[in-house]
Amino acid sequence: MIKTTLSLSDFLKEKRKKLKLTQYQLAEKAGVGLRFVRDLEQGKTTLRMDKVNQVLRLFGQELGPQPINREKLING
Repeated sequence: MIKTTLSLSDFLKEKRKKLKLTQYQLAEKAGVGLRFVRDLEQGKTTLRMDKVNQVLRLFGQELGPQPINREKLING
């Protein structure tokens, strides 16, 4: 069995749509701006981690350290 990992943006889009929330509703519930939710779902790479965690907490998640494949990192 191959384990695939969703990107953060795909994870959030999937969870939001499953709950039938608009981006605006998600932003309101998380206490962040609509622009932030849009940037997050579009995969913007420079976002404030505290705000990302505000959104993730709605789904029982938060950012944390993840192991990486150093060889892949070095060799691209």
